[in-house]
Amino acid sequence: MRNLNVMDLVRHRLFWPLAALIALLVANTIRTTSFLNIRVQDGHLYGALIDILRNSSPLILVALGMTLVIATRGIDLSVGAVVAISGALACSFLASAPNPNSIGTVLVACGLALALSLVLGVWNGFLVSVLGIQPIIATLVLMTAGRGIAMLITSGQITMIHSTPFKTIGSGFWLGVPVAVLIAGSVFAIIAALTRRTALGMLIESVGINPQASRLAGVQSRSIIWTVYAAAGVFAGVAGLMISSNIMAADANNAGLFIELDAILAVVIGGTSLAGGKFSLSGTLVGAFIIQTLTLTVTILGIPPAVTPLFKAIVVIAVCLLQAPIVRSRLAVRRPARPVPVEVAA
Repeated sequence: MRNLNVMDLVRHRLFWPLAALIALLVANTIRTTSFLNIRVQDGHLYGALIDILRNSSPLILVALGMTLVIATRGIDLSVGAVVAISGALACSFLASAPNPNSIGTVLVACGLALALSLVLGVWNGFLVSVLGIQPIIATLVLMTAGRGIAMLITSGQITMIHSTPFKTIGSGFWLGVPVAVLIAGSVFAIIAALTRRTALGMLIESVGINPQASRLAGVQSRSIIWTVYAAAGVFAGVAGLMISSNIMAADANNAGLFIELDAILAVVIGGTSLAGGKFSLSGTLVGAFIIQTLTLTVTILGIPPAVTPLFKAIVVIAVCLLQAPIVRSRLAVRRPARPVPVEVAA
């Protein structure tokens, strides 16, 4: 096996996303020399890097589901609304419970929120796979109505709660590591194992590349599409629990606002094509880290909050352009083609 040279490294789909992430970390370190420091306090890990990992966890979960949906030539614009609905239902249940600090009560609240998120994901999958509605239209319905459902659950109010077990989901620690990071890492490992160690990943890619051909080959494309939308709904529900438990409140208007756009950006930055087909979970992970690091960078650099979307757009466009095939082909030096052996007649 030949060794990879510099050009092979540059051509890798994760080279420019990783380069952008390292550049952001270096810029933050130059601005704040203690940026990379990690300290242990009361047996817990703290620091800017730990904050990036913890705050990235909800986006990672939503982006993982978005990756699977996009791989099947779909899109899910309703994940932000599902985040709000999940947090609203869990907080409302805990607020009305006689003992919100009971672990059993918290488990029931989380179970109800995830069950409703699953139903909403199945609903999106039904509209897309069974009724044949365009994914952007099918999920736009729930995106529009979802905030209203969350407002209906909370009666139009910000629901405040006090539950120590529930708070652990978003801001708790286990063995010194934030629980949110452990949850997101576990989900990532499970999805990576299912899609790369089993035939599920190949089936998802086949449906995204050519749904008609995969159906003729015996692949249950309708079931695959239904499954990825259901998974996206559940992941968004877990993210909603994280966000609401972090602030110990359900804000139907602002919870998960625009997280669907950040998730799509993370997927695109990671190298997954919106046209469907091959996908990269590791690229999505790097993309989520880039977006969260950008959010922290604009704060450290003192950029006004109103200019933050513009700054984020500039960095995202730069990374996407560097990943474009025509740009990569011009940046990379073409190696001479290997001579093709020719058979000589005796």
